[in-house]
Parts: sequence; C-alpha cells; structure tokens
Amino acid sequence: MEPKAELTATQKLLDRIVSTPQHLVVLETSNAAEILAQMRALAMRGGPSVHAWDPESGIASLRERGLNVPGSKRLTDALRYILQSLHFGVYLFVDFAGYIKPADTLLLRRISRLQTANERKLVFVGSNIEMPEELDGMYDRMSVQTEQANRLRLRDGRWVQ
Repeated sequence: MEPKAELTATQKLLDRIVSTPQHLVVLETSNAAEILAQMRALAMRGGPSVHAWDPESGIASLRERGLNVPGSKRLTDALRYILQSLHFGVYLFVDFAGYIKPADTLLLRRISRLQTANERKLVFVGSNIEMPEELDGMYDRMSVQTEQANRLRLRDGRWVQ
C-alpha cells in the first residue's frame, strides 16, 4: 500500500497537470516508474481517468488492468485516438522519445490547440526530455522530485529530511 503522504503529493501533482492551460505537459523526473506507480495507485482509488502508453501494449487504463485500447500500439494511432476521444483523460507517455515522427508532431500540435470542454492532457514523463522544435510554446514543463528523496526520517529524536 502507498503511504497517504505520497498519495497526497501525487494528487497535488495531478491537480497541477489538470489545471495547466496547456494540453501537453513535460514532466521532468529522475524516476518515471515511481511516478507511474503512484498515478496507478491514485487512479485505482477512484481518481480521474488516467492512462499510460507503451509500445508493447498501446494505451492502457491505470485503473483497470488489462483494459487496453485496441490498435494503439503505434504512437501515431494512440495520438489519433486521443484526438478523437470525447472523454476527459490524462495520458502518460514514458519511453516515447524514439517514436515521435513528423506526422506525430502534427497530431501533437492539433491536440495542443483543442478547444473542448473535455480536456485531454498528454504528459511526457522522463528525464532530460527534448520535444520537437515545432512544439515550442505549446507545452508546459514541470519538474518533480521523487518522494523517496524528500521523505522525513527520525534521527536522534528529530525529524530530518
């Protein structure tokens, strides 16, 4: 089970992502797997619709294991699905750098300009993320330290970081 403090920090992170005016978010972190695990725990506890993309399984729901979007293994197909979706959702992309092609940049530009009530947030998670030049000004960049580094410890009767 995840400690309540970590879930609270994850909820605050998710709130920051959802409240940003941009549809594209670059989330700089040294431990993408930990962020993904915390988002999964939050989604399973009844949080918002959070999905993750990877090249082996495509878009998968973090709330319900085994619930994948058919035909979304290629990044281009996943972006088309997100563009056509009518539902709110946060989509996490980890290990995506080698998969972005010029056609994907065009789809990302279209997603960044969406003007609908049901927002979709695409979050690119990793360290040292470089987005294509064509997307400059179309995404927000956030930085997150993992909770492991900030955890309080009891030392000599005092709580220290």
